[in-house]
Amino acid sequence: MEIKNLNPESLERAAGMLKAMAHPVRIAIIGCLDGKNTRSVTEIHNQLGIEQSAASHHLGILKDKGVLGSKRDGKNTYYFLKNENLIDFLDCVAECCVQ
Repeated sequence: MEIKNLNPESLERAAGMLKAMAHPVRIAIIGCLDGKNTRSVTEIHNQLGIEQSAASHHLGILKDKGVLGSKRDGKNTYYFLKNENLIDFLDCVAECCVQ
């Protein structure tokens, strides 16, 4: 699909996703969830060395904008990437940042 073929609603959704991902902690969270990994808030905050409340905050933003999905299992909520192509996109961005 090409950008010129997207309707205004799809473009707006894409812009919201990009804005949500445009934060260092959120990029790191997406990196934790690459592939088919699912992780709980606790696993993410431990892996990244951030406060659990900060992890929850950023996960909420990413989920709200459609970047992440979640599933409940007992007391835990596990997060996952809704579209694995986002890893390729972020890899591309990272390549552009190498100097």
